Amino acid sequence: MKSITVMFFILGVILFLGTCKYILDLKRPGVYPPKQVLKKRAAALAGGGGIFLLAAFMLSYFL
Repeated sequence: MKSITVMFFILGVILFLGTCKYILDLKRPGVYPPKQVLKKRAAALAGGGGIFLLAAFMLSYFL
């Protein structure tokens, strides 16, 4: 169970790092793909990262 929890933490952190990359890309002018697409991708990665981190916290504290 410990290895699954660690894997969920790592996946959550990786997804949040991807979110940070897309947010930084939003700040740059003239970036491709369009900003709406980057916002959707950043939101999807943040949501996935949040779910993985929540699952990791629940597994680490309750099991």
